[in-house]
Amino acid sequence: MAEPNNPGDGVKPALTLYLAAPRGFCAGVDRAIKIVETALEKWGAPVYVRHEIVHNKFVVDGLRAKGAVFVEELEECPLDRPVVFSAHGVPKSVPAEAEQRNMLYVDATCPLVSKVHIEAQRHHERGLQLVMIGHTGHPETIGTMGQLPEGEALLVESVEDVAALTVRDSHQLAFVTQTTLSVDDTAEIVAALQARFPNIVGPHKEDICYATTNRQHAVKAMAPKIDAMLVVGAPNSSNSKRLVEVGAKAGCPHAALVQRAADIDWNWFAAGVSAVGVTAGASAPETLVNEVVDAFRERYDVSVEVVETAVENVEFKPPRVLRQDIQPPSL
Repeated sequence: MAEPNNPGDGVKPALTLYLAAPRGFCAGVDRAIKIVETALEKWGAPVYVRHEIVHNKFVVDGLRAKGAVFVEELEECPLDRPVVFSAHGVPKSVPAEAEQRNMLYVDATCPLVSKVHIEAQRHHERGLQLVMIGHTGHPETIGTMGQLPEGEALLVESVEDVAALTVRDSHQLAFVTQTTLSVDDTAEIVAALQARFPNIVGPHKEDICYATTNRQHAVKAMAPKIDAMLVVGAPNSSNSKRLVEVGAKAGCPHAALVQRAADIDWNWFAAGVSAVGVTAGASAPETLVNEVVDAFRERYDVSVEVVETAVENVEFKPPRVLRQDIQPPSL
């Protein structure tokens, strides 16, 4: 990769780094990671985790080094070791299978995702068919739709999907959304649903979580000030990818996702930039943001400015099972 063109006298080019605030870990991610760490302390290694606890390789690798074993299905877990369900949530069939197998499990589903699960169930109990706004194959979407019987939840990803939707009864519908979507894109899809199905019932409170919304607002505030933007996050992180899209739509000429500093393509900056924005998805730790800032300091004379649009002080309690004297069943 090409390095930025520094003057021959060794003087580094000046660069302003704008750091978005809030950025990085949200309360649900922080809680999920602590659940795995607490389970390891309480029961010792190994502790099994169904799916990545959060979508971040650095975090997952760190927990793996402490004794966490990541699997995709319960059948990969021994019966005498605890298993943790990821922050994204799981279909009802997963805890049901764990109970049938007499496994000790800890549900690390983000409470704001659990809120959507409860909404979905309540709509179903009222006889309403559910429309889920989300991304195909994402574990949160799979988990939410999996709260209901087959055919009771329909997935839409776009305004075009709304136009093609076939429903059981247009007067008996409700919708929920994945918590990590683009606020603006989701608003367009909701408007299309309401235009086509005027009686559709929405959530009492918006399903897109506070952390997703806050991070997108910070990016929008930062975008007019910068020549390029880096989002620290994993390629399978929905909320991180949405930050890249939001930055581009807000007018940032270049926006890219990087997992860490080693992934930065310095060719981007070879033509010369004076202002770069940095943010991080809700599953990216601050240490990776600091790593990116340090990489810029090695190449530029950096001044840092924070673009703060909200202050977060949300904290979620760990599950009760971690606070009780419960041990895994022995074979």
